[in-house]
Amino acid sequence: MKRFFFAFVLLATVASCQGQHGNGASSSSGSSNVLTASEFKAKIAQKGVQIVDVRTAGEFASGHISGAKNIDATSYGFENQAGSQLDKNQPVAVYCRSGVRSARAAAALRRMGFKTVYDLRGGYLAWMAQ
Repeated sequence: MKRFFFAFVLLATVASCQGQHGNGASSSSGSSNVLTASEFKAKIAQKGVQIVDVRTAGEFASGHISGAKNIDATSYGFENQAGSQLDKNQPVAVYCRSGVRSARAAAALRRMGFKTVYDLRGGYLAWMAQ
């Protein structure tokens, strides 16, 4: 029974991540683009792009993209912190370790009314491999 439950949770997670990373989905409140590491690098070099590392403070302290703010997507107050620290009218570039948390964070930001959200495909691991 435990194996079945674990397999179900794993499949649901994979399906959820694929749906969020599929094709740069857009919604009525904004758009989200999943970018490769090189595309992400080009976007964050543009003026006005807000870079957000959504990993934990410990992960952030172990290394992060220069200029990034740390807003932990797993913390209870993620939406409040994002709402108070970020400008909804400026592009936001989010990343995490491997892309799962940033996909969730990007979706939350779009629901909150952020106009443009960029998500780093493969997360910080892909960034470091670049």
